[in-house]
Amino acid sequence: MSTRTKVVIAGVAVALLLSPLIGWFSLLVVLGVPAVAYLMLDPSQRRRLRRVSRKELGR
Repeated sequence: MSTRTKVVIAGVAVALLLSPLIGWFSLLVVLGVPAVAYLMLDPSQRRRLRRVSRKELGR
């Protein structure tokens, strides 16, 4: 198992443990921040973002 996979598994475990304590705020942050960031882009930037694959975003 790679280091990246271990980090992802640990992050999911921590999120599951903390989600009852944090409640709806965590859901708002997880879903709201990326949505607001996407809406702040220009239409040309949104088109470009839809064109690229996920693999290219990591570069």
